[in-house]
Amino acid sequence: MGQGSATTALFGMTAAELRELMESLEERPYRATQVATALYKQRVGSLEEISTLPAAVRAKLSEAGYAVGLPELAQTARSVDGTERYLVRLADGETVETVWMPEGDGAAGEEEVEPHVSEARHGAPRFKRATICVSSQVGCAVNCQFCLTAKLGIKRNLTAGEIAGQVAAVLNRHDVVVGSMKGQGSPDRINLVFMGMGEPFLNYDAFMDAVRLLNGEMGIAMSRMTVSTSGIEPAIRRFAEEPARPNLALSLNASNDTVREAIMPITRKWDIAALLDAVRAIPLGKREYVTFEYVLLGGVNDQPEHAREVLALLRPSQQAGRGPQPGMPAKVNLIVWNPGPGIAFRQPAPEDVAVFHRMLVDGGIPTFTRKPRGRDIYAACGQLKRTVEDEPPPELVAISL
Repeated sequence: MGQGSATTALFGMTAAELRELMESLEERPYRATQVATALYKQRVGSLEEISTLPAAVRAKLSEAGYAVGLPELAQTARSVDGTERYLVRLADGETVETVWMPEGDGAAGEEEVEPHVSEARHGAPRFKRATICVSSQVGCAVNCQFCLTAKLGIKRNLTAGEIAGQVAAVLNRHDVVVGSMKGQGSPDRINLVFMGMGEPFLNYDAFMDAVRLLNGEMGIAMSRMTVSTSGIEPAIRRFAEEPARPNLALSLNASNDTVREAIMPITRKWDIAALLDAVRAIPLGKREYVTFEYVLLGGVNDQPEHAREVLALLRPSQQAGRGPQPGMPAKVNLIVWNPGPGIAFRQPAPEDVAVFHRMLVDGGIPTFTRKPRGRDIYAACGQLKRTVEDEPPPELVAISL
């Protein structure tokens, strides 16, 4: 749908909503199933591509003001490492950014996978495994001081269809096979991280509706999804009550409230203790864990004393069944701060990153230093900002562990 379009998107509707729509058009209920299959399994881009529907039914939908309504990948930037950042245009002309990372980002011990010999469309190498970073809001209201997205402020929430639609549009670009539809071949391994623009838990209902669409209708396993939150305590408790949910990543980013409040003002509302208490309420399976993300800022939160404080906060959570926080296994993802224009921080020294990492591991916390992906095109963590023109590449720091 283009800017100013008056059509209503079919993509994002649930099976029940599609049945109601077909009933209102005096069509048989099975037509709703045909539409749902076309939208979420075949990922069609237009009504004309729904070949299972008679032309008369497609015309009826169009005349009633309906269109498929997938977001448009309006602009693409490709990194030297294969990462792609997309400027995604929504129906009202607003834009967000979405990122495709072949091989993932190295978090949680992800394995690197060699590309297939064949290529997907647009000349990109064909990968069996990849991660898509998805946005949930136009802009962000949380105002983390180290993040480029914070400079945008908040425009509006995305709908469930706009959130899930980013995934569908990127999957289409790379010819990704999800599930095991007949004739499509073996499924690709796709991970989703809701870590793009916006705070998902400040758009909770639409975010969870999108998750249910992606899982139930599109066939992406819930275990392959991770949502990152800056720490919205009531939403974390609500999340804990969901019968099925993605993995959780809490953006900790500091070892004490004083430092965290300076870089994440939201700490004034919910301090670290409140967030840890909320996280402990999440019932976890035997192989589940909570991820604590920690952006390392040079001279701010990257020293040995900070590592010792992180250990004091999280180490009890490793003592499943024995400590004061039983059954909450945790890991830490360290993220070397990704630079951006107008943000007054610096990257930590490689030796400081190595010491911090080693102290957490030696203290019994599984710790991973995330591989930076797409820094040269402003696609890395904290760099998404609805780029509409070429930017000078940020200065990079080499990290070796």
